[in-house]
Amino acid sequence: MPHSGIRSGLLAAFVLVSAVACSGGGVSIDHAKVVAIFGKDHVAAAPAAAPELVALGKELYHDQRLSTKGNISCASCHDLARFGTDGQATSPGTDGVRGDRNSPPSVNAFRQFAQFWDGRAKDVEEQAQGPVLNPIEHGFATAADFEAKLASLPGMTERFAGLFPGEKPVSLANFGKAVGAFERTLVTKSRFDEYLDGRQDALTDAEKQGLSTFMSSGCTACHSGRTLGGGMFQKLGLVRPYPTEDPGRAKVTGNPAEQQFFKVPMLLNVAETGPWFHDGKVATLEEAVRLMGSHQLGKDLAKTEVDSIVVFLRALSGKLAN
Repeated sequence: MPHSGIRSGLLAAFVLVSAVACSGGGVSIDHAKVVAIFGKDHVAAAPAAAPELVALGKELYHDQRLSTKGNISCASCHDLARFGTDGQATSPGTDGVRGDRNSPPSVNAFRQFAQFWDGRAKDVEEQAQGPVLNPIEHGFATAADFEAKLASLPGMTERFAGLFPGEKPVSLANFGKAVGAFERTLVTKSRFDEYLDGRQDALTDAEKQGLSTFMSSGCTACHSGRTLGGGMFQKLGLVRPYPTEDPGRAKVTGNPAEQQFFKVPMLLNVAETGPWFHDGKVATLEEAVRLMGSHQLGKDLAKTEVDSIVVFLRALSGKLAN
């Protein structure tokens, strides 16, 4: 059901608002209640992959030969120096044609309950297989065409055979397993993580005020969990319509009730991964917050509220662990 996450999200928002108490004109936050809402990932951690599989996945992630024109890799649109994005509204593929959606971050992506804006892939292993068969991304017409190109790379057949014995080694599915294994190592830890883990001075007073504003405004109806999002689908324009012709989730399911539903994006490193929204049309984080307040919450947030929330969101930036 398209509305399955809304009730629980609104309940979480109510609980979080109750965790904020005014004291002498200041704001104190109940750390334990904040942890109860933000402290856990939406997806259980998978067992660590073999180092050899991770190493292969890292090479494949950066290999531009795995496109029909030899000029596009996963890293072209998901640059790790940009937290797994490319800083563009939409990204050009192997023929220079741009897609119609913003490239979401690959860093921390595996921690979300689904992949792509419309949630059409269940995990990063499945997601990695999509772009290579997209005519305006890597450009291969069939899985067989891609597998032939992959097998033609020196030493690749032997490496896949060693990692996937007893089966057809060089396959699109195994490519996805390798790239997915690498992407599962792409984790950042921010000062907000440190705050959740018990170091209550990890956030400044201004950032705590921003967290308080984030909670009391109702943002946690959708942006909760350790990744602050990535755990549900939601309609874009829930309260006030958002101008877009993108059908969102409905394009996958064929369900008219899911028109303009998208996976709620995680907010980890959000200050580093603009431009924002599925169409990449929002140029500043302040504008993104203002628009979300209007379209999702039906609120005209004051500039002071927007600025306070942005101060908190900037505390979600962290460094890659490897």
